[in-house]
Amino acid sequence: MDLYFAPLACSLATRIALYEAGADARYIQVDTHAKRLPDGGDYYAINPMGLVPMLRTDEGELLSENTAVLQYVAERFPDAKLAPLAGFGRHRLRQWLGFIGTELHKAVFVPQLERTSPPGAKSYARDKATLRLDLLQDHLAGQDYLLDDFSVADAYLFVALNWSAAVDLDLAPWPALVAYRRRLLQRDSVQRAFHEELELYQAEQARAAR
Repeated sequence: MDLYFAPLACSLATRIALYEAGADARYIQVDTHAKRLPDGGDYYAINPMGLVPMLRTDEGELLSENTAVLQYVAERFPDAKLAPLAGFGRHRLRQWLGFIGTELHKAVFVPQLERTSPPGAKSYARDKATLRLDLLQDHLAGQDYLLDDFSVADAYLFVALNWSAAVDLDLAPWPALVAYRRRLLQRDSVQRAFHEELELYQAEQARAAR
């Protein structure tokens, strides 16, 4: 199994899930600006959108879109219990994955992280953050995870909350989110994946600054 990733991008959630599952996987770093692979190959040949994550399964199938990849990993490794296997909990998982992907990732963070976004777009996106983070604050004030137990949705939310530092969004007004992120960092899989990719990101930034 191959995971095409970029350091600290949303593909970090899949790395966390694979570590949780103890999966045997190869991690292939993509230059998402040049759309190049480590061997100089054209990443567009792997993913026409040029985005990460992209997962190549053991059977050779290619799967894109973060929420689809995360659910595939959860189903591929059921013993890791990264998703409810049945019942309404499964729908709740999809609800949270959809919320994180659309209401946080795309609506709040992408416009602020994109270097080419005009100031008005950044301000508009920032204004949307309060309602969404308030909702999460209310939900996580009374429980440790988005669902009853750690799931792929938590892996994704951890990544999204990390981006708050990159856009100077102080999470202090949402103490349950601060505590939640700190709690997730105590998990071996999260700590390992985050620090590995942080090191790769810092190296990438150092190369770009030369």
